[in-house]
Amino acid sequence: MPELSHRVQTFTDSVIRRMTRISDEVGALNLSQGFPDFPPPKAITDRLREVADEGPHQYSVTFGAETFREALARKQGRAYGRAINPDTEILVTCGGTEAMMSAMMTVCNPGDKVIVFSPFYENYGADAILSGADPIFVPLVPPAFDFDRDVLEDAFRQHPKAIIVCNPSNPCGKVFTEEELLFIGGLCNRYDAYMITDEVYEHIVFAPYHHTYAGALAPIADRVICCSSLSKTYSITGWRLGYLIGPANVIEAAKKVHDFLTVGAAAPLQEAAVVGLNFPQSYYDELTALYTKKRAVFLEGLDRIGLAHTTPQGSYFVMVDISDFQRPGMRFHGRSDMEFCEWMIRNVGVAAVPGSSFFREPVNHLIRLHFARSEDTLNEALERLSRLPKLL
Repeated sequence: MPELSHRVQTFTDSVIRRMTRISDEVGALNLSQGFPDFPPPKAITDRLREVADEGPHQYSVTFGAETFREALARKQGRAYGRAINPDTEILVTCGGTEAMMSAMMTVCNPGDKVIVFSPFYENYGADAILSGADPIFVPLVPPAFDFDRDVLEDAFRQHPKAIIVCNPSNPCGKVFTEEELLFIGGLCNRYDAYMITDEVYEHIVFAPYHHTYAGALAPIADRVICCSSLSKTYSITGWRLGYLIGPANVIEAAKKVHDFLTVGAAAPLQEAAVVGLNFPQSYYDELTALYTKKRAVFLEGLDRIGLAHTTPQGSYFVMVDISDFQRPGMRFHGRSDMEFCEWMIRNVGVAAVPGSSFFREPVNHLIRLHFARSEDTLNEALERLSRLPKLL
């Protein structure tokens, strides 16, 4: 038989989704894959019931239903502080995953280089390979996960086509400041590159930090392609509604990529989601307050247990240090974070993601948990985690 594509042999299946499958097999509490266990806003699901009867049920315009694009343009226009053209600056995609893939395939030729900060959401490495690009990894340095500006400029001297900036960052929770984004964008201007941002956690940012939209910064706006989705903001990860916002010439080209990748996002779900896009600012304030409380519950619980962890500035992810369990004499001395996570799912009943799946560097002592769960679930997870030291 003919051999398969070389590209599919250069990356694995999703480690995150693998942890979910193992968790489902044994009935563990899934704090690995980042989706809520509480319902979306009732106004959205009520509208979905109406749409189920009324329609639309056929294809919408391939680049997004007009009602959805107009509502999104109003919402993001307020955030950007400028008008966004719903016809020329927005492309609706099948989730943020397709938004990133469409952006990468639009700007990259085979052999182009793309800068990726490490740690990184695991899809970015696969996205680079699938689009034919070669990633250049630049480390984010713990505990604040800042970057060395000289190291970043050295990467730009290799003349990349783009840099991917996840803001707030998955998995480390870093929130990039306006000054940092302007610095990165300045390098994009100097070295003629695009900034592709992943902003799906834009409304989950904790005081005193705040989210800055790179596309709203005039000196760099024509370099910025924003990838985002409704998944986390409205707790509808299964709806797969994402989007690109960017310069008209980029969006026009991305429409062609999107058309032949997926044709279009689900028409009835776009129509139902318009309700959410029209929510007042108070909804987003309440969302931030909700996740601020969940973060406090979870981090305070980890502190009581004695598990060292990061404190995310944004997103709903926490990196937990398991190095104490890898010391000489301990069960996991000399063993991997993957083995630890699989053991923890089966023996503690809590699913996490091995940190090594997010780092280019040889990091083997971190695991990622998330707190997008009800307080009852978080407290049960903490109770189970409290037994962890005794089981080892």
